[in-house]
Amino acid sequence: MKFSIITVNYNNRDGLLQTIESVERLKSDNYEFIIIDGGSTDGSVDVIKAHETSITYWVSEKDKGIYNAMNKGICQAKGDYINFMNSGDTYYSPTVLNDVEKELANYDIVVGKEFHQNPVSGATATTNLPIRLSMATFVVGFLPHQGGFIRRTLFDDMPYDENLRIVSDWKFYMMQVVCKNRSVKLLDMVICRREQGGISNTGTDLNKQERAKVIEGLLPAGVRKDYDSLAKLDKTTMFRLLNQCDDPKTRKYLTYCIKIINRLKKYL
Repeated sequence: MKFSIITVNYNNRDGLLQTIESVERLKSDNYEFIIIDGGSTDGSVDVIKAHETSITYWVSEKDKGIYNAMNKGICQAKGDYINFMNSGDTYYSPTVLNDVEKELANYDIVVGKEFHQNPVSGATATTNLPIRLSMATFVVGFLPHQGGFIRRTLFDDMPYDENLRIVSDWKFYMMQVVCKNRSVKLLDMVICRREQGGISNTGTDLNKQERAKVIEGLLPAGVRKDYDSLAKLDKTTMFRLLNQCDDPKTRKYLTYCIKIINRLKKYL
C-alpha cells in the first residue's frame, strides 16, 4: 500500500515549509511526496530545493489554477491512494498514514476530520462528518478534501473539473459517491490541521454560484425543487428526517405527526 501526497502551492513560502516539515515528520515509508508550484516568486522554490531529498517529484511553472495544479500532481502520482495536503496544511499526527492504512480495507474513499483554528480569535473546531451519505449530503454540505484519501484510479476517467475555481473537489466527491456509488468509509479521526483563509473560506458567493451551476447541470428542475425544500431545514434536522423516513416504524409515527400538524395549522 502506497500513498501519494500532493501539495499545491503558489506564493505561500511559510505555509509550504510547514507542510513539508509535517510530511518529513511522518512515521511511514509508504508514501511519495509531490509538490506542484505555480511559479512562485516569494522564495517557495528555495524552500523546495532545501528539502529536495524528501520530495519525490516537484515542478514550478505557471498553471491555470488550483485544480489544474492538482491534476498535474495526479498525473505524476503512482500511489494507491491520493491525499491532497496543500501548502499551509499539516498532518495532525506523525502516525496518521499508519493509522489510515489500517482502515482502508479496500474502500474507494476514506475520509477523516480536519482541525481548524481561527487565526484571529484562536477558536478551534473539528469537521463534523455527515451522518448520511446521499445527494442531500452534497446539496447542503460537503466531505473534507484534505481529510480524504482517494483511490488513484478514480481519477483516470474523472480528473478535477478545471472550469470550476472553487468547488471542483466537492463536485468530484458528489459524482463518485452519489452517481458512481463508490465505497466510502468515514473515520472518527483527525487527519490534518487545515490552514484558514483559502478561497474555499473567503469565496462564499463564488462557492454558492458554482455549486448551483453544478447542481443545475446534474438534477432536473423537479428534483432540485425537492432538495431546495429540504435545504430549508438545518442540516442535522434534514438528515435525521431522512433517516427516520427509512425506518418503517418511525415513518408511521412521523406520518401521523405531520397529519396532526396540518390539522393544527387550521387553528393558528
